Amino acid sequence: MAQTSINIRMDEDLKRDFDNLCDDFGLSMTAAFTVFAKTVVRRQMIPFEISANVPNAVTVAAIEEVQEMKRNPHLRKGFDSVEALFEELESDDN
Repeated sequence: MAQTSINIRMDEDLKRDFDNLCDDFGLSMTAAFTVFAKTVVRRQMIPFEISANVPNAVTVAAIEEVQEMKRNPHLRKGFDSVEALFEELESDDN
């Protein structure tokens, strides 16, 4: 079967990390991309979920904080007014 070349542009750090991971798997990057391409063609779909709903570290921390507050009601803090909330947010104690 005739071979052809393709060029892929990606972030330098991503390339290095991907190359290192491929080495750990005992694959070249070319072999890894070939496996990916063959799987896409065979299955007629991308073989993993593509989602923009992956939370970043700040969001994950906020979610964990809320879950902790739900488990421990004494950690919850209420406010009598919006003004009181903003005073708390703007105070130097936070």
